[in-house]
Amino acid sequence: MFVFAALLSSALGQVAPTRSGGNPIAPHIFVADPAAHVWPDDPDTLWVYTSHDHPGTNSYDTMTSYHAFSTKDLINWTDHGQIFSLKNVPWAASHAWASDAVYYRGKYYFIHCMKEKESGVFMTGIAVSDRPEGPFKDLGFITGSEWGQDPALFIDDDGNAYLFWGHDYLAYGARLSDDLKSILPETKVELTKQLDDVFEGPWLNKINGKYYLSYAGIPNRKWPEALYYATADSPLGPYKSRGQYTKRFGLQSDTNHGSVINFKGRWLSFYHSAWGSLGNTYNRSLMAEFLTINDDGSWNEVVPSTPGISGGKPTTSRIWLEAEGGEAAGGQLMVTHVENQTPGYSGAGYVTGFRVPPGKDGALYAVAKECPSCPKRASVGSVMVLAQVAYDQEYHLKVRYSADQDTRLWVIVGAQVIKGSANSVNEVWAKATPAGFEMFDLGIVSLKAGDNEIRLFTRDNADIRIDAFELVPVYK
Repeated sequence: MFVFAALLSSALGQVAPTRSGGNPIAPHIFVADPAAHVWPDDPDTLWVYTSHDHPGTNSYDTMTSYHAFSTKDLINWTDHGQIFSLKNVPWAASHAWASDAVYYRGKYYFIHCMKEKESGVFMTGIAVSDRPEGPFKDLGFITGSEWGQDPALFIDDDGNAYLFWGHDYLAYGARLSDDLKSILPETKVELTKQLDDVFEGPWLNKINGKYYLSYAGIPNRKWPEALYYATADSPLGPYKSRGQYTKRFGLQSDTNHGSVINFKGRWLSFYHSAWGSLGNTYNRSLMAEFLTINDDGSWNEVVPSTPGISGGKPTTSRIWLEAEGGEAAGGQLMVTHVENQTPGYSGAGYVTGFRVPPGKDGALYAVAKECPSCPKRASVGSVMVLAQVAYDQEYHLKVRYSADQDTRLWVIVGAQVIKGSANSVNEVWAKATPAGFEMFDLGIVSLKAGDNEIRLFTRDNADIRIDAFELVPVYK
Protein backbone atom coordinates (compact mmCIF):
# COMPACT_ATOMS: atom_id res chain seq x y z
CA MET A 1 0.00 0.00 0.00
CA PHE A 2 1.06 3.59 -0.62
CA VAL A 3 2.40 5.01 2.65
CA PHE A 4 1.58 8.51 3.91
CA ALA A 5 3.34 10.50 6.60
CA ALA A 6 0.21 12.02 8.14
CA LEU A 7 -3.06 13.75 7.37
CA LEU A 8 -3.90 17.42 7.73
CA SER A 9 -7.31 18.67 8.73
CA SER A 10 -6.98 21.31 6.03
CA ALA A 11 -9.72 21.29 3.41
CA LEU A 12 -7.02 21.34 0.79
CA GLY A 13 -5.95 17.78 1.46
CA GLN A 14 -3.07 15.77 2.89
CA VAL A 15 0.57 16.10 3.80
CA ALA A 16 2.91 15.11 0.98
CA PRO A 17 3.43 11.33 0.85
CA THR A 18 6.59 9.37 1.44
CA ARG A 19 7.62 7.12 -1.44
CA SER A 20 7.19 3.37 -1.14
CA GLY A 21 6.78 2.02 -4.68
CA GLY A 22 5.69 2.64 -8.23
CA ASN A 23 2.03 3.48 -7.57
CA PRO A 24 0.69 6.07 -7.60
CA ILE A 25 2.75 7.52 -10.44
CA ALA A 26 3.51 11.25 -10.07
CA PRO A 27 2.12 11.46 -6.52
CA HIS A 28 2.62 15.22 -6.36
CA ILE A 29 -0.65 15.83 -8.24
CA PHE A 30 -4.21 14.51 -8.45
CA VAL A 31 -5.02 13.39 -12.00
CA ALA A 32 -7.39 10.88 -13.60
CA ASP A 33 -8.64 9.32 -16.86
CA PRO A 34 -5.21 8.41 -18.30
CA ALA A 35 -4.83 8.13 -22.09
CA ALA A 36 -1.46 6.50 -22.85
CA HIS A 37 0.36 6.80 -26.19
CA VAL A 38 3.68 6.12 -27.88
CA TRP A 39 4.12 8.48 -30.82
CA PRO A 40 5.56 7.11 -34.07
CA ASP A 41 8.35 9.69 -34.25
CA ASP A 42 9.60 8.85 -30.72
CA PRO A 43 9.13 5.16 -29.81
CA ASP A 44 11.36 5.51 -26.73
CA THR A 45 9.00 7.88 -24.91
CA LEU A 46 5.66 7.04 -23.34
CA TRP A 47 3.11 9.85 -23.02
CA VAL A 48 0.06 9.91 -20.75
CA TYR A 49 -2.66 12.57 -21.02
CA THR A 50 -4.92 13.11 -18.01
CA SER A 51 -7.69 15.21 -16.55
CA HIS A 52 -6.87 17.14 -13.37
CA ASP A 53 -8.59 17.04 -9.96
CA HIS A 54 -8.35 20.14 -7.77
CA PRO A 55 -7.17 19.17 -4.27
CA GLY A 56 -9.82 19.31 -1.59
CA THR A 57 -12.76 19.35 -3.98
CA ASN A 58 -15.96 17.44 -3.29
CA SER A 59 -17.21 17.24 -6.88
CA TYR A 60 -16.12 16.25 -10.38
CA ASP A 61 -17.87 19.43 -11.57
CA THR A 62 -14.83 21.50 -10.50
CA MET A 63 -12.48 19.97 -13.10
CA THR A 64 -11.09 22.61 -15.49
CA SER A 65 -7.72 21.49 -16.92
CA TYR A 66 -5.52 18.74 -18.36
CA HIS A 67 -1.92 17.57 -17.92
CA ALA A 68 0.59 15.54 -19.93
CA PHE A 69 3.23 13.19 -18.48
CA SER A 70 6.17 11.46 -20.16
CA THR A 71 8.75 8.81 -19.29
CA LYS A 72 11.44 6.80 -21.00
CA ASP A 73 11.98 4.15 -18.34
CA LEU A 74 8.68 3.87 -16.37
CA ILE A 75 10.49 5.10 -13.23
CA ASN A 76 11.41 8.71 -13.90
CA TRP A 77 8.41 10.80 -14.92
CA THR A 78 7.96 14.38 -16.11
CA ASP A 79 4.80 16.35 -15.49
CA HIS A 80 4.64 18.88 -18.34
CA GLY A 81 2.14 20.96 -16.45
CA GLN A 82 -1.18 22.22 -17.67
CA ILE A 83 -1.42 21.70 -21.43
CA PHE A 84 -5.02 22.86 -21.93
CA SER A 85 -7.88 24.21 -19.86
CA LEU A 86 -11.44 25.46 -19.84
CA LYS A 87 -10.09 29.02 -20.19
CA ASN A 88 -8.81 28.11 -23.67
CA VAL A 89 -12.25 27.03 -24.94
CA PRO A 90 -14.64 29.88 -25.79
CA TRP A 91 -17.58 27.57 -26.55
CA ALA A 92 -17.45 25.63 -23.27
CA ALA A 93 -18.89 26.41 -19.83
CA SER A 94 -17.64 23.68 -17.47
CA HIS A 95 -16.73 20.02 -16.83
CA ALA A 96 -13.28 19.34 -18.29
CA TRP A 97 -13.57 15.58 -17.98
CA ALA A 98 -11.75 12.76 -19.82
CA SER A 99 -9.51 13.34 -22.84
CA ASP A 100 -7.37 11.61 -25.46
CA ALA A 101 -4.72 12.55 -28.01
CA VAL A 102 -3.57 11.37 -31.43
CA TYR A 103 -0.75 12.02 -33.89
CA TYR A 104 -2.37 12.59 -37.28
CA ARG A 105 -0.90 13.93 -40.50
CA GLY A 106 2.07 15.58 -38.82
CA LYS A 107 0.16 17.27 -35.99
CA TYR A 108 -0.79 16.36 -32.43
CA TYR A 109 -4.52 16.54 -31.77
CA PHE A 110 -5.99 16.68 -28.29
CA ILE A 111 -9.64 15.76 -27.82
CA HIS A 112 -11.59 16.36 -24.66
CA CYS A 113 -15.14 16.72 -23.39
CA MET A 114 -16.72 19.83 -21.89
CA LYS A 115 -20.25 21.13 -21.48
CA GLU A 116 -21.24 23.53 -24.24
CA LYS A 117 -22.41 26.98 -23.09
CA GLU A 118 -25.63 27.23 -25.05
CA SER A 119 -27.07 23.76 -24.56
CA GLY A 120 -25.38 22.46 -21.41
CA VAL A 121 -24.68 19.26 -23.34
CA PHE A 122 -21.31 17.48 -23.31
CA MET A 123 -19.46 17.95 -26.61
CA THR A 124 -16.16 16.50 -27.78
CA GLY A 125 -13.70 19.32 -28.31
CA ILE A 126 -10.60 19.20 -30.48
CA ALA A 127 -7.34 21.16 -30.25
CA VAL A 128 -4.02 21.04 -32.09
CA SER A 129 -0.30 21.50 -31.42
CA ASP A 130 3.02 20.98 -33.17
CA ARG A 131 4.38 19.25 -30.07
CA PRO A 132 3.11 16.34 -27.95
CA GLU A 133 3.19 18.40 -24.75
CA GLY A 134 1.31 21.28 -26.30
CA PRO A 135 0.21 23.83 -25.45
CA PHE A 136 -2.81 23.11 -27.64
CA LYS A 137 -4.97 25.55 -29.61
CA ASP A 138 -8.75 25.13 -29.62
CA LEU A 139 -10.37 24.13 -32.94
CA GLY A 140 -13.97 23.96 -31.69
CA PHE A 141 -16.01 20.82 -31.10
CA ILE A 142 -16.56 17.79 -33.30
CA THR A 143 -19.85 18.13 -35.17
CA GLY A 144 -22.24 15.31 -34.34
CA SER A 145 -20.60 14.55 -30.99
CA GLU A 146 -23.54 15.56 -28.80
CA TRP A 147 -23.21 13.92 -25.38
CA GLY A 148 -19.62 13.20 -26.37
CA GLN A 149 -18.44 12.33 -22.87
CA ASP A 150 -15.18 10.42 -22.28
CA PRO A 151 -13.98 10.53 -25.92
CA ALA A 152 -11.33 8.21 -27.37
CA LEU A 153 -9.86 8.62 -30.83
CA PHE A 154 -8.39 5.73 -32.82
CA ILE A 155 -6.47 5.85 -36.10
CA ASP A 156 -6.61 2.53 -37.94
CA ASP A 157 -3.83 1.11 -40.11
CA ASP A 158 -5.58 2.41 -43.25
CA GLY A 159 -5.56 5.98 -41.88
CA ASN A 160 -9.26 6.15 -41.07
CA ALA A 161 -10.10 7.87 -37.78
CA TYR A 162 -12.77 6.66 -35.36
CA LEU A 163 -14.32 8.37 -32.35
CA PHE A 164 -15.74 6.46 -29.39
CA TRP A 165 -17.64 7.91 -26.44
CA GLY A 166 -19.84 6.73 -23.62
CA HIS A 167 -21.94 8.07 -20.77
CA ASP A 168 -24.70 6.99 -18.40
CA TYR A 169 -24.88 3.34 -19.53
CA LEU A 170 -24.55 4.23 -23.23
CA ALA A 171 -21.69 3.68 -25.69
CA TYR A 172 -21.21 4.91 -29.26
CA GLY A 173 -18.71 4.82 -32.09
CA ALA A 174 -18.40 6.55 -35.45
CA ARG A 175 -15.90 7.19 -38.19
CA LEU A 176 -14.60 10.76 -38.44
CA SER A 177 -14.10 13.04 -41.42
CA ASP A 178 -10.57 13.42 -42.74
CA ASP A 179 -10.12 16.72 -40.87
CA LEU A 180 -11.32 15.11 -37.60
CA LYS A 181 -13.89 17.89 -37.12
CA SER A 182 -17.10 15.91 -37.65
CA ILE A 183 -18.42 12.38 -37.45
CA LEU A 184 -19.79 10.71 -40.57
CA PRO A 185 -23.46 10.33 -39.51
CA GLU A 186 -24.06 7.23 -41.59
CA THR A 187 -21.32 5.39 -39.66
CA LYS A 188 -22.56 6.12 -36.14
CA VAL A 189 -23.41 2.98 -34.17
CA GLU A 190 -24.68 2.38 -30.66
CA LEU A 191 -22.61 -0.30 -28.94
CA THR A 192 -24.47 -0.36 -25.62
CA LYS A 193 -26.13 -3.76 -25.93
CA GLN A 194 -22.88 -5.37 -27.06
CA LEU A 195 -20.94 -4.36 -23.92
CA ASP A 196 -21.72 -5.90 -20.54
CA ASP A 197 -22.43 -3.34 -17.78
CA VAL A 198 -21.03 -0.48 -19.90
CA PHE A 199 -21.19 3.00 -18.42
CA GLU A 200 -18.42 5.23 -19.87
CA GLY A 201 -14.73 5.55 -20.74
CA PRO A 202 -14.18 3.59 -24.00
CA TRP A 203 -10.67 2.90 -25.35
CA LEU A 204 -9.70 1.02 -28.54
CA ASN A 205 -6.63 -1.09 -29.32
CA LYS A 206 -5.79 -3.21 -32.34
CA ILE A 207 -3.86 -6.33 -31.33
CA ASN A 208 -2.90 -9.04 -33.82
CA GLY A 209 -5.56 -7.86 -36.27
CA LYS A 210 -8.37 -7.87 -33.71
CA TYR A 211 -10.04 -4.83 -32.14
CA TYR A 212 -10.18 -4.59 -28.35
CA LEU A 213 -12.63 -2.10 -26.87
CA SER A 214 -12.04 -1.59 -23.16
CA TYR A 215 -14.29 0.55 -20.99
CA ALA A 216 -15.55 1.39 -17.50
CA GLY A 217 -18.62 -0.54 -16.41
CA ILE A 218 -20.79 -0.70 -13.30
CA PRO A 219 -21.46 -4.29 -12.14
CA ASN A 220 -25.17 -4.73 -11.44
CA ARG A 221 -25.49 -0.92 -11.59
CA LYS A 222 -23.83 -0.55 -8.20
CA TRP A 223 -20.79 1.71 -7.80
CA PRO A 224 -17.78 1.67 -7.96
CA GLU A 225 -16.78 0.90 -11.52
CA ALA A 226 -14.69 -1.98 -12.83
CA LEU A 227 -12.79 -2.16 -16.13
CA TYR A 228 -14.08 -4.46 -18.91
CA TYR A 229 -13.08 -5.38 -22.44
CA ALA A 230 -14.71 -6.74 -25.60
CA THR A 231 -13.41 -7.85 -29.01
CA ALA A 232 -14.47 -7.45 -32.65
CA ASP A 233 -13.20 -7.92 -36.20
CA SER A 234 -13.84 -4.30 -37.19
CA PRO A 235 -13.57 -0.98 -35.29
CA LEU A 236 -17.33 -0.41 -35.08
CA GLY A 237 -18.18 -3.97 -34.10
CA PRO A 238 -20.16 -6.02 -33.53
CA TYR A 239 -18.35 -6.66 -30.23
CA LYS A 240 -18.27 -9.72 -28.01
CA SER A 241 -17.90 -9.01 -24.27
CA ARG A 242 -14.95 -10.73 -22.61
CA GLY A 243 -15.62 -9.70 -18.99
CA GLN A 244 -13.69 -7.66 -16.46
CA TYR A 245 -9.92 -7.19 -16.59
CA THR A 246 -9.64 -4.95 -13.50
CA LYS A 247 -12.08 -5.68 -10.70
CA ARG A 248 -13.00 -3.42 -7.82
CA PHE A 249 -10.19 -2.84 -5.37
CA GLY A 250 -9.39 -1.10 -2.07
CA LEU A 251 -9.19 2.71 -1.87
CA GLN A 252 -10.77 2.97 -5.29
CA SER A 253 -12.62 6.07 -6.41
CA ASP A 254 -16.21 5.59 -7.52
CA THR A 255 -15.01 5.94 -11.10
CA ASN A 256 -12.28 4.18 -12.99
CA HIS A 257 -10.96 4.92 -16.46
CA GLY A 258 -8.34 2.95 -18.32
CA SER A 259 -6.10 2.84 -21.36
CA VAL A 260 -3.87 0.09 -22.70
CA ILE A 261 -0.60 0.59 -24.60
CA ASN A 262 2.40 -1.42 -25.79
CA PHE A 263 5.67 0.22 -24.77
CA LYS A 264 9.01 -1.36 -25.66
CA GLY A 265 7.44 -4.77 -26.15
CA ARG A 266 5.33 -4.93 -22.99
CA TRP A 267 1.63 -4.21 -22.54
CA LEU A 268 0.72 -1.64 -19.89
CA SER A 269 -2.65 -0.96 -18.30
CA PHE A 270 -3.22 2.59 -17.01
CA TYR A 271 -6.07 3.52 -14.68
CA HIS A 272 -6.76 5.75 -11.68
CA SER A 273 -7.43 5.25 -7.98
CA ALA A 274 -8.03 7.18 -4.75
CA TRP A 275 -4.79 5.91 -3.20
CA GLY A 276 -3.14 9.31 -3.08
CA SER A 277 -6.06 10.86 -1.17
CA LEU A 278 -6.74 7.86 1.06
CA GLY A 279 -10.14 7.28 -0.48
CA ASN A 280 -11.39 10.73 -1.54
CA THR A 281 -13.14 9.76 -4.76
CA TYR A 282 -12.76 13.29 -6.16
CA ASN A 283 -8.96 13.43 -5.69
CA ARG A 284 -7.59 10.67 -7.91
CA SER A 285 -4.13 9.34 -8.68
CA LEU A 286 -2.40 7.97 -11.79
CA MET A 287 -1.75 4.20 -11.67
CA ALA A 288 -0.37 1.51 -13.99
CA GLU A 289 0.29 -2.23 -14.09
CA PHE A 290 1.63 -4.69 -16.63
CA LEU A 291 -1.00 -6.50 -18.69
CA THR A 292 -0.43 -10.02 -20.00
CA ILE A 293 -2.28 -11.41 -23.02
CA ASN A 294 -2.81 -15.13 -23.57
CA ASP A 295 -2.28 -16.99 -26.85
CA ASP A 296 -6.05 -17.01 -27.43
CA GLY A 297 -6.15 -13.21 -27.15
CA SER A 298 -7.77 -13.07 -23.71
CA TRP A 299 -6.49 -10.64 -21.11
CA ASN A 300 -5.36 -11.78 -17.69
CA GLU A 301 -6.66 -9.91 -14.69
CA VAL A 302 -4.87 -6.68 -13.78
CA VAL A 303 -4.53 -6.36 -10.00
CA PRO A 304 -3.59 -2.96 -8.51
CA SER A 305 -0.30 -3.09 -6.64
CA THR A 306 2.23 -0.85 -4.94
CA PRO A 307 5.14 -1.93 -7.23
CA GLY A 308 3.13 -1.21 -10.40
CA ILE A 309 5.28 -0.94 -13.54
CA SER A 310 8.42 0.37 -11.79
CA GLY A 311 9.66 -3.02 -10.69
CA GLY A 312 9.13 -1.99 -7.09
CA LYS A 313 11.43 1.03 -7.30
CA PRO A 314 9.95 4.30 -6.06
CA THR A 315 9.01 6.42 -9.06
CA THR A 316 10.36 9.94 -9.29
CA SER A 317 8.51 12.87 -10.78
CA ARG A 318 9.50 16.38 -11.72
CA ILE A 319 7.48 19.29 -13.04
CA TRP A 320 8.89 20.82 -16.23
CA LEU A 321 7.19 24.05 -17.28
CA GLU A 322 8.12 25.52 -20.65
CA ALA A 323 8.32 29.31 -20.34
CA GLU A 324 6.88 29.85 -23.81
CA GLY A 325 3.67 27.96 -22.98
CA GLY A 326 1.77 31.19 -22.36
CA GLU A 327 -1.90 31.38 -21.48
CA ALA A 328 -2.70 27.97 -22.94
CA ALA A 329 -0.45 26.45 -20.26
CA GLY A 330 -1.90 28.54 -17.45
CA GLY A 331 0.88 31.12 -17.66
CA GLN A 332 1.31 34.65 -18.91
CA LEU A 333 3.78 36.76 -20.89
CA MET A 334 3.89 40.48 -20.08
CA VAL A 335 5.77 42.64 -22.64
CA THR A 336 7.97 39.60 -23.34
CA HIS A 337 7.68 37.41 -26.42
CA VAL A 338 8.72 33.99 -27.73
CA GLU A 339 11.74 33.41 -29.97
CA ASN A 340 13.65 30.36 -31.20
CA GLN A 341 16.74 31.90 -32.81
CA THR A 342 19.31 30.89 -30.16
CA PRO A 343 19.95 27.13 -30.40
CA GLY A 344 19.87 24.76 -27.45
CA TYR A 345 16.40 25.50 -26.07
CA SER A 346 13.88 22.83 -25.12
CA GLY A 347 10.27 22.75 -26.27
CA ALA A 348 9.15 25.26 -28.90
CA GLY A 349 11.38 28.19 -27.95
CA TYR A 350 12.18 30.57 -25.12
CA VAL A 351 10.93 33.86 -23.67
CA THR A 352 12.88 37.07 -24.12
CA GLY A 353 12.42 40.84 -24.55
CA PHE A 354 12.06 41.69 -20.87
CA ARG A 355 12.91 45.36 -21.24
CA VAL A 356 11.46 47.51 -24.01
CA PRO A 357 12.89 51.06 -24.39
CA PRO A 358 10.41 53.96 -24.07
CA GLY A 359 8.65 54.82 -27.29
CA LYS A 360 9.43 51.59 -29.09
CA ASP A 361 6.29 50.03 -30.58
CA GLY A 362 4.18 51.97 -28.13
CA ALA A 363 5.45 49.90 -25.20
CA LEU A 364 5.68 52.76 -22.70
CA TYR A 365 5.41 52.51 -18.97
CA ALA A 366 1.72 51.98 -18.27
CA VAL A 367 1.10 55.44 -16.83
CA ALA A 368 2.59 57.27 -19.83
CA LYS A 369 -0.59 57.21 -21.93
CA GLU A 370 -2.61 58.96 -19.23
CA CYS A 371 0.20 61.23 -18.06
CA PRO A 372 2.12 62.64 -21.06
CA SER A 373 4.17 64.89 -18.80
CA CYS A 374 5.34 62.00 -16.62
CA PRO A 375 8.87 60.69 -17.19
CA LYS A 376 9.03 57.98 -19.82
CA ARG A 377 10.46 54.77 -18.45
CA ALA A 378 11.11 51.40 -19.99
CA SER A 379 8.46 48.68 -19.71
CA VAL A 380 9.57 45.85 -17.45
CA GLY A 381 8.45 42.44 -18.72
CA SER A 382 7.86 39.14 -17.01
CA VAL A 383 7.08 35.51 -17.63
CA MET A 384 4.70 33.54 -15.43
CA VAL A 385 4.17 29.78 -15.36
CA LEU A 386 1.63 27.73 -13.40
CA ALA A 387 2.52 24.82 -11.12
CA GLN A 388 -0.40 22.66 -9.97
CA VAL A 389 0.19 20.29 -7.04
CA ALA A 390 -1.83 18.14 -4.66
CA TYR A 391 -0.18 18.95 -1.34
CA ASP A 392 1.55 21.69 0.64
CA GLN A 393 5.11 20.63 -0.08
CA GLU A 394 8.65 21.88 -0.63
CA TYR A 395 10.17 21.77 -4.11
CA HIS A 396 13.64 22.34 -5.52
CA LEU A 397 13.26 25.10 -8.13
CA LYS A 398 15.58 25.73 -11.09
CA VAL A 399 15.25 27.88 -14.19
CA ARG A 400 16.90 27.07 -17.51
CA TYR A 401 18.18 30.22 -19.18
CA SER A 402 20.79 31.80 -21.43
CA ALA A 403 22.31 35.26 -20.93
CA ASP A 404 25.07 37.32 -22.54
CA GLN A 405 25.79 39.19 -19.30
CA ASP A 406 25.22 38.86 -15.57
CA THR A 407 21.57 39.73 -14.93
CA ARG A 408 19.50 40.50 -11.84
CA LEU A 409 16.32 38.47 -11.53
CA TRP A 410 13.27 38.92 -9.36
CA VAL A 411 11.50 35.59 -8.85
CA ILE A 412 8.22 35.24 -6.95
CA VAL A 413 6.60 31.89 -6.12
CA GLY A 414 3.07 32.53 -4.90
CA ALA A 415 3.67 35.03 -2.11
CA GLN A 416 7.29 33.94 -1.60
CA VAL A 417 10.16 36.04 -2.96
CA ILE A 418 13.35 34.19 -3.82
CA LYS A 419 16.03 35.69 -1.60
CA GLY A 420 19.51 36.72 -2.74
CA SER A 421 22.52 38.05 -0.87
CA ALA A 422 22.45 40.34 2.16
CA ASN A 423 23.19 43.33 -0.08
CA SER A 424 20.35 42.53 -2.51
CA VAL A 425 17.99 40.46 -0.45
CA ASN A 426 15.03 40.37 -2.88
CA GLU A 427 16.96 39.67 -6.07
CA VAL A 428 19.29 37.00 -7.40
CA TRP A 429 22.06 37.28 -9.97
CA ALA A 430 22.09 34.97 -12.97
CA LYS A 431 25.59 34.70 -14.41
CA ALA A 432 26.38 35.03 -18.10
CA THR A 433 26.25 31.70 -19.96
CA PRO A 434 28.85 31.70 -22.73
CA ALA A 435 28.32 27.96 -23.30
CA GLY A 436 24.59 28.33 -23.99
CA PHE A 437 21.56 27.39 -21.93
CA GLU A 438 22.22 26.41 -18.31
CA MET A 439 20.24 25.54 -15.18
CA PHE A 440 20.18 28.20 -12.45
CA ASP A 441 19.47 26.83 -8.97
CA LEU A 442 16.95 29.01 -7.11
CA GLY A 443 16.83 26.78 -4.04
CA ILE A 444 13.94 25.31 -2.08
CA VAL A 445 10.47 26.85 -2.35
CA SER A 446 7.16 26.00 -0.70
CA LEU A 447 4.17 25.28 -2.92
CA LYS A 448 0.61 25.22 -1.68
CA ALA A 449 -1.97 22.59 -2.62
CA GLY A 450 -3.66 23.87 -5.77
CA ASP A 451 -2.43 26.53 -8.21
CA ASN A 452 0.95 28.22 -7.75
CA GLU A 453 2.13 31.12 -9.93
CA ILE A 454 5.87 31.38 -10.55
CA ARG A 455 6.80 34.77 -11.98
CA LEU A 456 10.20 36.02 -13.16
CA PHE A 457 11.08 39.69 -13.87
CA THR A 458 14.22 41.53 -14.94
CA ARG A 459 14.94 45.06 -16.11
CA ASP A 460 18.71 44.72 -16.61
CA ASN A 461 18.95 42.66 -19.76
CA ALA A 462 16.34 42.59 -22.49
CA ASP A 463 18.16 39.74 -24.19
CA ILE A 464 18.15 37.16 -21.39
CA ARG A 465 16.41 34.01 -22.63
CA ILE A 466 14.18 32.03 -20.24
CA ASP A 467 13.66 28.48 -21.47
CA ALA A 468 11.89 26.48 -18.74
CA PHE A 469 11.30 26.01 -15.03
CA GLU A 470 11.95 22.74 -13.19
CA LEU A 471 10.41 21.73 -9.86
CA VAL A 472 11.44 18.53 -8.08
CA PRO A 473 9.43 17.54 -4.98
CA VAL A 474 11.34 17.15 -1.73
CA TYR A 475 10.36 13.98 0.13
CA LYS A 476 11.42 13.73 3.76
